[in-house]
Amino acid sequence: MAKALRRTAAFTALGKALMAGARGGPSMGKRVAALPRMMKATARGEYDGGMRMAMMTAATLYVVSPIDLAPELVLWIFGLVDDAAMIAWIAGAVLSETERFLQWEKERDSVLLGKIVP
Repeated sequence: MAKALRRTAAFTALGKALMAGARGGPSMGKRVAALPRMMKATARGEYDGGMRMAMMTAATLYVVSPIDLAPELVLWIFGLVDDAAMIAWIAGAVLSETERFLQWEKERDSVLLGKIVP
């Protein structure tokens, strides 16, 4: 059940993200440009997207790996359907995570760093 909810959330995020550029949300260019910054911030431990990045990376590796050829060879068209679903999930997850990252960057940049002096 939880898996279905996550999948639904990813597809919903994909639909929202594709429509967001026209409604004032981040454009695809901003999202693509944010990917390297998001990976660096995650690697440095500044951004909390580590697990989500790992899941997106694992899903991408599955789609491009030779292990994924087995379903295509055995199930033909149904083997391709799992690739299409995985790619759609990856796209939705990347779009959702980049939007979240851009919001995090905006909020982080609005905070003044300093020390509390008693």
